Amino acid sequence: MKRFEVAVIGGGLAGMIAAIALARGGRSVALVAPLAPKEDRRTTALMDQSIRFLDRLALWEKLRPAAAPLTSMRIIDGTDRLLRAPTTTFRAADVGLDAFGYNFPNRALIDILEEAAAGEGNITRFTDMAESIDISAEVVSITLAGGETLSADFAVGADGRGSKLRETSGIAVRNWSYPQSAMVLNFVHSLPHQNISTEFHTKHGPFTQVPLPGSRSSLVWVQDPAEAASRMELPLAELGALVEARMQSMLGKVSVEEGVQVWPLSGMMAHRFGKGRIALIGEAAHVFPPIGAQGLNLSLRDIMALAEILCDRAELPLPADAGESFDRKRRADIMTRTASVDLLNRSLLSDFLPVQMLRAAGLHILSAIPPLRNIVMREGIEPGRGFRDIPDALREKLKRKKA
Repeated sequence: MKRFEVAVIGGGLAGMIAAIALARGGRSVALVAPLAPKEDRRTTALMDQSIRFLDRLALWEKLRPAAAPLTSMRIIDGTDRLLRAPTTTFRAADVGLDAFGYNFPNRALIDILEEAAAGEGNITRFTDMAESIDISAEVVSITLAGGETLSADFAVGADGRGSKLRETSGIAVRNWSYPQSAMVLNFVHSLPHQNISTEFHTKHGPFTQVPLPGSRSSLVWVQDPAEAASRMELPLAELGALVEARMQSMLGKVSVEEGVQVWPLSGMMAHRFGKGRIALIGEAAHVFPPIGAQGLNLSLRDIMALAEILCDRAELPLPADAGESFDRKRRADIMTRTASVDLLNRSLLSDFLPVQMLRAAGLHILSAIPPLRNIVMREGIEPGRGFRDIPDALREKLKRKKA
């Protein structure tokens, strides 16, 4: 039986990055993951904190040519309700950044991660699925579909919302669903996007355009499931005309590319994120709608916390209670982000007038008070950062008053 310090189960973006981070942190890693499928046409926006983490792993410079910077984010109330919020624009320059983050095709990141994992001496790749897992107080044993068995001092579940490691460990989950589907596509446009991401809030959910390199953008269009299914059948030219109309032609003529996908929206959160010799990251731990570019960024914060716990003293054996340490470290961030995304999404769906008033008032306040808007921007980029900056913002305001 082959023995490792850490076994990472799952080869999606979170699993691959976790394996690389832990290996470069000094741990011997078994990556139990079939090769990633080649047809992933989705894109991902990573915020500044996540980009800095990829840079520390020596991955960012390879990814940069495929990425488009997000220098501004604009929210437009696209509803026809009585109480409508003002258009609110968040600019990276207002918080001292060149860009909030970068948007890139998932396929580009997958290719770079596959190459990095293959060249990492501390990673041993197993392309068979994990058939069975046995967890004890001393070791985690994994039997692969091909019959091979390996063991690890610690196991990381990055195997998605149907996680075998989570199921084996007896960790329960809470599931919920939304009356929405997300249409995901890429499109070419005739006018430059100027690195601005625009999110229209509609009565069925957000319609979010995010820049890609050149005259291309990605789109996540949250809508009624029946309408999404019907639009999925449209010829690309008709769908492009519909997207252009929804965007008020702000990017000119739109041509939708092949590979349109529709996903039903739902949510899931594990009752705990680690215990004993296991930890859950990514969609094995939390799932929520693609709103506000939070999904993979939250997963990367899982990985940062895990690497800090497991690699702080890489010369020492892994503690038997590392899972509990991870659970404590991640609980507040995961629960807060999940609740905030859920609340924002449901506020768009609600016809209850007080809810609409609160949402509109919140955007009015952000639009009218730049210091508060800047705090919210910093908090969105890096949890805790916005609140840490409040004392500095107050001191700066007092200095201006005295002057």
